[in-house]
Amino acid sequence: MLAQQDLTSLKGVGPKQAEKLHKLGLFVVRDLLFHLPLRYQDKTHKTDIDSILIGQEALIEGEIVSQHLNQGRRNSLLVKIQSPTCPASFLTLRFFHFHYRQAQQFSRGKTLRVFGEVRSGPNGFEIVHPAYEFIDPLNPPPLDNTLTPTYPTTDGFGQASLLKLMTQALTLLKQYPLQELLPRTLLEAQQLPDLNQAIQTLHQPQPEDDLQQIKAFQHPAQQRLIIEELISHQVGLQLLRKTEKQRFAPVLQSGRMANELIMSLPFQLTGAQQRVLHEIQNDLKQGHPMQRLVQGDVGSGKTVVAAIAAIQAAEAGYQVAIMAPTEILAEQHKLAFLEWLEPLGIETAWLNGKMKAAEKRVMLAQIESGKAKVVIGTHALFQDSVTFNQLGLVIIDEQHRFGVHQRLALHEKGQTTSNTHPHQLIMTATPIPRTLAMTAYGDLDLSVIDERPPGRQHIDTAVLNNEKRLEVMEHLAHKCENGVQAYWVCPLIEESELLHAQAAEVTAEQFRRQWPHLKTGLIHGRLKGDEKKAIMAAFKAHELDLLVATTVIEVGVNVPNASLMIIENAERLGLAQLHQLRGRVGRGSLKSHCVLLYQAPLSQTGKSRLNIMRETDDGFKIAEEDLKIRGPGEILGTRQTGGLQFRIADLRRDAASIPLAQHWSALLVENDSVAVKALQARWIGQNIDYQHA
Repeated sequence: MLAQQDLTSLKGVGPKQAEKLHKLGLFVVRDLLFHLPLRYQDKTHKTDIDSILIGQEALIEGEIVSQHLNQGRRNSLLVKIQSPTCPASFLTLRFFHFHYRQAQQFSRGKTLRVFGEVRSGPNGFEIVHPAYEFIDPLNPPPLDNTLTPTYPTTDGFGQASLLKLMTQALTLLKQYPLQELLPRTLLEAQQLPDLNQAIQTLHQPQPEDDLQQIKAFQHPAQQRLIIEELISHQVGLQLLRKTEKQRFAPVLQSGRMANELIMSLPFQLTGAQQRVLHEIQNDLKQGHPMQRLVQGDVGSGKTVVAAIAAIQAAEAGYQVAIMAPTEILAEQHKLAFLEWLEPLGIETAWLNGKMKAAEKRVMLAQIESGKAKVVIGTHALFQDSVTFNQLGLVIIDEQHRFGVHQRLALHEKGQTTSNTHPHQLIMTATPIPRTLAMTAYGDLDLSVIDERPPGRQHIDTAVLNNEKRLEVMEHLAHKCENGVQAYWVCPLIEESELLHAQAAEVTAEQFRRQWPHLKTGLIHGRLKGDEKKAIMAAFKAHELDLLVATTVIEVGVNVPNASLMIIENAERLGLAQLHQLRGRVGRGSLKSHCVLLYQAPLSQTGKSRLNIMRETDDGFKIAEEDLKIRGPGEILGTRQTGGLQFRIADLRRDAASIPLAQHWSALLVENDSVAVKALQARWIGQNIDYQHA
């Protein structure tokens, strides 16, 4: 059977080659067929030197007019070719890796056919390390009549080797076609080819295929595989949802305490908060685990909603675990929950990785005995030493910062001998575009707090060149003299916590030296937990005018009086991080401002990011733009957490197909378990266990 045929059955694949292919996730012949081209090179026509453009991949012919060795920091061989139709047009070929005999071959008068990406060099247009061949200009070899696929490769197994294997695999495919798993009605409705025809086309596009369509991933063969991959992904989410619905969870009825807290609040819940709270409270009353993701922009009031849910669980006699990714955010939650829960007589416990042994023992005993109903902490919560008495609800904040295994570990702590599982409430202040949420969290019910609390300020944002840094410092000092509190953020310049801290230290020293009357504080990742806590408390109590900080203040810091935020080197940060940092101001009644300082020259991406920040402070609009710029893997942190590794689908490009995939995956899960299993084996394979755990 072709699907299970080992790669070593192919000519040229021995045990060592097979090991290299395993690194690409290739184990059987079917894997090879679904190892799809990343892109295609178009060698079907020539481009003259006088018509080439920077950034263009082109096939070019020319006569060698000179070659010489350029000696410098990196030696390079430069070969200059001339256009046969326009003698005034030249192109330089640059080789950093070459040997003496290769250099000798490039003799004046020979004609070369080269392919590569054109760039701007010191002497005009150039291509670095082009693919090339010497040709007879009177009898040139024919041009390719189709696109040349470029595959993902690994060390020791390049394009040429993969192409040979693909040819063998495609020959086998003709003899042993793969099973069609998608319903015929879907293929006909979308006018899509069958699976085997689509695979053949993508590995070996023919002259009659629309090359431009293929390059744009709009060809029916590509659409056919994109739909199947999206469906296989959605099938996994549907199965997870179905599995969760079949599990048991404690039934948590809402009592009087939740209403007591709501009545005692100095503000009224927004309509959006009330709607989301109703959805959560209704979930907690069901006999199967809640799996709900709550999205809310910075400052939309997610924490109070989570606190009311925690009260519902605690009043029903169950424990609640609240996990935050950083000590600062966990500390903020602790302070807020103590303020709300202590008057109701609900005991809380606090756990972090830097606790002294004696203090930790006391906390662990309170958790194990069930005395502490609400347990707040960092990743320390899922350590083996933590034993819950009766865990009924898990609340995870900023969940994308935790790995799959960490979330699983906390969830499993609530599994009891009677096979009941805790409810899960997942919160994020990083708004996720709808199409991405449908794909990344399709197994979860989604709630959105899309309304600002009354009095929540819009934040005016300015973008300034770093040349104006001193002026900005003077302006900030003047504002602080008039009672304003401000943040000055020094982002990570290099991947080093030490350098990160030093940048903030230098800035804080500069303020202290030039404006000694200004009460300036400094906070960064190298400080101990107690030191950070003391500085934040002093800033909150307005004992400090200015807080110079690294990005440790990105989430969880709530100082209503702070109304001015300066972010240095803003071009180095992503949109989500900039938005989170800016959200530290505008939390009170004062008009708030943010200044983004950038170091020129700005890249096109840098310009786009800063312009978006200047134009809007709506987190959902920013998230949509972030998806366009960075892509889904970056936003969700899936490079670390092991999800969303698509072979051909692209969540930005193929967003319109996701609802269609959701619809058909639901039908398949309901009516065709055999096809469902085969689809998962084909597309997800060994990653099934951890998909969206």
